[in-house]
Amino acid sequence: MNKNDLLNPPSTDFSMIDYECSYIPDKLVRMHYKYVTQPNQTFATAVIQRGWRRFGRYYFYPVCQGCNGCKSLRIDVENFIPTKSQKKSIKRNKETKVVIQAPTVTSHHLDLYNKYHFHKQEKDGWRHKKISGKEYFENFVDGASNFAREVLYFQDEKLIGVDLIDVLDDGISSIYCYYDPEHSHLSIGTFSLLYQVALAKSMALPWIYLGYWVDGCEAFRYKTNFQPQEILDGFPTIDQEPNWEGF
Repeated sequence: MNKNDLLNPPSTDFSMIDYECSYIPDKLVRMHYKYVTQPNQTFATAVIQRGWRRFGRYYFYPVCQGCNGCKSLRIDVENFIPTKSQKKSIKRNKETKVVIQAPTVTSHHLDLYNKYHFHKQEKDGWRHKKISGKEYFENFVDGASNFAREVLYFQDEKLIGVDLIDVLDDGISSIYCYYDPEHSHLSIGTFSLLYQVALAKSMALPWIYLGYWVDGCEAFRYKTNFQPQEILDGFPTIDQEPNWEGF
């Protein structure tokens, strides 16, 4: 199979109807989706480089009417230097056990996912309904192919954090992270990104793709704490070169 075939796997394209934006008040969201039946690392790398995201077999990017608020961010791995606060997070997790494996779904995953999101619902007003095993599989396990991984974090053999990532040709794409709010003092969210940087360095991968950033949105503020970074405005096609700039 040649590279052109890998860049154009069998797929179905569609857009979701407008719905309320979670990041910008009084705005509506519309996403363009590509459902890929045979995902591969080459395709995933190409579209993530161009600002797409992935959940399961669905690859997507926003096509909102009259709004271009979502920008893509990536960390420059080679030049990244942790802050004093980030170094403290590393020290706090010296007893945390880390396991990397193909994505799975167990009762422990579901319990932790729901516990985290109910906490966020109470603390930050997130909208959440209890996720089922089928929904979790479709979002985080299906479509993993040979490039997706889950990074599991344990304290005393108890699962306290899950970080879902894609290992691409040129970096790591952060998909989703959730953790036990009872262990918030460990800053697992911060530690997971630091672990991604260390993993990328060990694999000689230059970038950590952070997904979207919206100016003024509190939910994304943590992303700018990992410097240096580059930002991408827009979503170029496969035939266009992405123009990442310093941020």
